[in-house]
Amino acid sequence: MTNFDLYNPVNYVFGKGQIAKLSELVPNNVKILLTYGGGSIFKNGVYDQVKAALPTAEIIEFSGIEPNPRFETLMKAVQIIREQNIGFILAVGGGSVIDGTKFISAAVNYKGDEADILRKRILFKDVNEVVPFGTVLTLPATGSEMNSGAVISIEATQEKLTLGGAALFPKFSIVDPTVIQSLPKRQLQNGVVDAFTHVMEQYLTYTHDALLQDRIAESILQTLIEIGPGVVENPTDYKLASNFVWSATMALNGLIQKGVPSDWATHMIGHELTALYEIDHARTLAIIGPNLYRVMFDSKKEKLAQYGQRVWNLTGASTEEIAEKAIEKTVEFLHTMGMKTKLSENAEDIQKTADIVVQRFEERGWLAMGERQNITLDKVREIVEMSY
Repeated sequence: MTNFDLYNPVNYVFGKGQIAKLSELVPNNVKILLTYGGGSIFKNGVYDQVKAALPTAEIIEFSGIEPNPRFETLMKAVQIIREQNIGFILAVGGGSVIDGTKFISAAVNYKGDEADILRKRILFKDVNEVVPFGTVLTLPATGSEMNSGAVISIEATQEKLTLGGAALFPKFSIVDPTVIQSLPKRQLQNGVVDAFTHVMEQYLTYTHDALLQDRIAESILQTLIEIGPGVVENPTDYKLASNFVWSATMALNGLIQKGVPSDWATHMIGHELTALYEIDHARTLAIIGPNLYRVMFDSKKEKLAQYGQRVWNLTGASTEEIAEKAIEKTVEFLHTMGMKTKLSENAEDIQKTADIVVQRFEERGWLAMGERQNITLDKVREIVEMSY
């Protein structure tokens, strides 16, 4: 097990009716910016619950944060905070709203071109340099409610880039599983697959000595496999909903990543597909993940076999056989969750995709990726072309 630091200061407030606790969690006597997306919080009653919990607070609203939050939109919120002396941000929404709020928090006091926060992957470590924020989660998927990372799109250049740092943890996150009841089936499917792939990025690498991290990761995968199809069809089932929400948080709150290698190349390639074709994030992961496992089979086969045996109860005459079966079981699960696992099923005019992705990675200096730094640009090209 490699050395690690574990720091997660988020006050995670889970369960039915917990939005009412906002009055205890939000600081007094500060102006609040309420950030949200397209307005679903009005339909599902969350907005009314938030307002009821903060009857005397001075709140300025900022709506319209996109499913892939855009730098250009978020900069408008940054200007509002600068002009109106706002002291706290309350993000009410899914991972995109929370991610966007993290960028807003970081950008307000940043000196220089705010786009550099993304292009230079700047880490924010000083809490005095950012605007504090809390969250009310409405769409489980990204784990953003309990981590310090974010992914933001720059519309002008069709790039999807990241930021983070220890200063960008939410002060608190309220997670009420009942709010998923009004979500469209597509978003629920996406949430399960996003959480599943988050675990796979941290788990499906190579065998190592961190036994507990593997077991925790496998338990999250098994839980998502067990409840995923059901929660999509029955989001009012509290047992299914609560286990889904908690699994999505645990998939990316930092716990299973400590002391182990991790990959993240599936996400790096998938982000380009979203930037180019506006394919839902989770659906890009379903397109790329299995093909990455196939192309990188020789370096991942031992862990693929472990995954197949422990998570899917597979048997076989050899490590290779079990590993191959594990990839196929994964694809079957993705199909069960409503994913179309070819790029051509999700977008048109895709013939130059591999060229574009490889060129972008080369320009950024992303020449070697993955847990062994052996996913070269040639491998990226092979993965993308196999995904057509």
